[in-house]
Amino acid sequence: MKKLLLIFSILWISVQVNAGKVVTDSLSSKILDSKIMFNVYLPDGFDECDKSYPVVYLLHGLSDNHTRWKEWGRMELVADELIASGEADEMVIIMPQAGDSDVRNVQCGYFNVENWNYEDFFFRELIPSVEKKYRGIGDKAHRAIMGLSMGGGGSTVYCQRHPDMFSSCYAMSAWLENKTNQVGSDGSTKDKLYIVCKSVSDNSALDFLDRADAETVESLRSVAWFFDCGDDDFLLQSTMDMHMKMREKGIKDELRVRNGVHNWEYWHQALRIALPFASRNFGK
Repeated sequence: MKKLLLIFSILWISVQVNAGKVVTDSLSSKILDSKIMFNVYLPDGFDECDKSYPVVYLLHGLSDNHTRWKEWGRMELVADELIASGEADEMVIIMPQAGDSDVRNVQCGYFNVENWNYEDFFFRELIPSVEKKYRGIGDKAHRAIMGLSMGGGGSTVYCQRHPDMFSSCYAMSAWLENKTNQVGSDGSTKDKLYIVCKSVSDNSALDFLDRADAETVESLRSVAWFFDCGDDDFLLQSTMDMHMKMREKGIKDELRVRNGVHNWEYWHQALRIALPFASRNFGK
């Protein structure tokens, strides 16, 4: 009898925790003149109801694609556990493609560059399309953005330029600028990697703060900010610089420097902090 109760308990926990699912979808973009793939996490019961959900945009890094958060970050497991425990709200999570492993020959990145106006695509095509199809609530109070490395920098700049669109931003090991660390191409070859590195430099989140006027600073205060970087991560200095600039401007943010490097073990754990953080700021 005890063995049967144990088996039923394990099965019940399994059903309760492993409830959501990830589906793969695509969007034919007129702006990018190509089909953009994306993964979508749907919480338990999504197909059996018609209610609307908060939406989180979860961005990948350089040399990754829309599959990495599921395959390497195990985001489905994390989301299921956090929602089941009540630490995170039920939500839809969008993981769009913004690159490829062949970084020298395939254009990557979240900013507008020649023949790759990704930021325009993101705001004018992706957000309206996915929030309609997957029943997003569709307002600032119920929309969050987060990402790792290149995606962490993209998340930060998107919130800086569109603070009316997001309630929170969680930047993991963020590639916020390209002056301190000089990631990637040295410029000797003007390939696709050089273009994305230059775009990060041209769209520096730190430079944005230096230029921000009083009205812009006030708008940034409407976003909940969180920066999370490992103590042995090569991008730590720019994260620290970002935090100090935020403090100087009087913009409240949270900073975590945990034990770790620039890898998936760190980002998997960061997601366990990021989804509850987004949830706490939904509705504000």
